[in-house]
Amino acid sequence: MGTHSLSRTKPIPVPTQEEDPTSHSRALLSCIFLTCIALSASFSATAHSVSRPLKKLEKPVVILISSDGFRFGYQFKTSLPNIHRLIANGTEAELGLIPVFPTLTFPNHYSIVTGMYPAYHGIVNNQFVDPKTGEVFNTSSHEPKWWLGESLWETVVNHGLKAATYFWPGSEYPDHQGHQVGPDDPRITKAVARIDSSIGRLIDGLEKRQVFEDVTIIMVGDHGMRHVPILAIRPPPGYSPSDVVAKMNEGLESGKKRTKQQECGEAHGYDNAVFSMRTIFIGHGPRFARGKKVPSFENVQIYNLVTSILKLEGAPNNGSSAFPESVLLPSQ
Repeated sequence: MGTHSLSRTKPIPVPTQEEDPTSHSRALLSCIFLTCIALSASFSATAHSVSRPLKKLEKPVVILISSDGFRFGYQFKTSLPNIHRLIANGTEAELGLIPVFPTLTFPNHYSIVTGMYPAYHGIVNNQFVDPKTGEVFNTSSHEPKWWLGESLWETVVNHGLKAATYFWPGSEYPDHQGHQVGPDDPRITKAVARIDSSIGRLIDGLEKRQVFEDVTIIMVGDHGMRHVPILAIRPPPGYSPSDVVAKMNEGLESGKKRTKQQECGEAHGYDNAVFSMRTIFIGHGPRFARGKKVPSFENVQIYNLVTSILKLEGAPNNGSSAFPESVLLPSQ
């Protein structure tokens, strides 16, 4: 796993893999792509010296859930009892998770599951042209030649274990609504409430099987969103240039409220140092302290975090092998 410090300006060389004596432990990894948000609240961290023992399962299980387009701050929009429960009894990045640049869906989702910067895993945009061959990569390109590095599910399978993925890396909520209507529209609130209900069904299913406290749930996002005036970028049919200029001037006038729902929307892809590009990180399970807040960190650290929980030897990546110790409780 990685040993070098992170760099926000450019990727770091892929480090040499370290030896992990527990690499033959059996585990199950389920990577499920759902849309989710979190409700932020202040809780004092409960003191735990070591991880909590498994009661029902024999080996650790991780469910990794990603939220497409969840900007840090959406968690304050409405009551989200199920996500609130995970935060209260788990560990949260207090000021959000930092995406990689560019802050786009495909580069970030692949960085999450490989621990590598886009320059190393190869997915540098949602769509791009190979400068040598002229071939085009898009969201329908599934050929292995594009996808470098080793994903979490490959790591698990390479250890002879089971892994499953669903709908990674794209989703409809709340990214779709954010692009269309902007962060203040009621439809965003409805979308995140629907997500909370989905998380509630997941929790109910785990509780019925009596494994909720044994299973590790990690909730993240791929990027945030930034408020932009849609008409200043792409005027719809029927609007004249003067209409566009008028809308741009209107947006510059302080204190003037919008009069139509879709005059503004959201976009992403900006510098990952911009705060509005941040998303969420929530960890709930035996290795996460209850009610703990941790500083923000880059999403390339998640790969090593998951392999540490599963007690597997991971592939070379840009994350730090020491990072999991700063977030996880010591293993028993």
